[in-house]
Amino acid sequence: MHVDRTGVISAARLCLSPNQDDRPDGESIHLLVIHAISLPPGEFGGGEVEALFSNSLDCSGHPYFEQLRGLHVSAHFFIRRDGELIQFVPCGRRAWHAGNSAWNGRERCNDFSIGVELEGTDTQPFAEPQYFVLAKLALALKERYPIRDIVGHADIAPGRKTDPGPLFDWSHLRGLLEIRSS
Repeated sequence: MHVDRTGVISAARLCLSPNQDDRPDGESIHLLVIHAISLPPGEFGGGEVEALFSNSLDCSGHPYFEQLRGLHVSAHFFIRRDGELIQFVPCGRRAWHAGNSAWNGRERCNDFSIGVELEGTDTQPFAEPQYFVLAKLALALKERYPIRDIVGHADIAPGRKTDPGPLFDWSHLRGLLEIRSS
């Protein structure tokens, strides 16, 4: 995978979200945040996540969606269960994925992080193609940016968020990162 100077990955399908803005001047990207999402909850393969990040979700399409009405969120990337990689925000820009968050004493993690959403839930294991693509993506991002930490949404918003959840296999991801970087 190659990350260009604006933070776009050629291997990703580009689906730009309006939910982005400039990072603060002089801010470096040094945190990768892993999330999990499925819409409706527990259902995979539809276009609802793309619609949410594009502000085009039909909130009358499912009872759960009503609570998402007016929500403006995004992530830099979304990795489907089959490993498809979709990019919503160039890495050089700020995606709106972390919300009220802090890491190592710094608040506003959106300012200095890249957000990756995995299609999934807290209650189901993630698929092998997702780990494979996530590892390739993380290594490509680490080549371009001074990323020091890879954490879950739960780590930067404890008590408020639980994703990627207890079934995310951190040791498996670390192993893939070691294999690919050697």
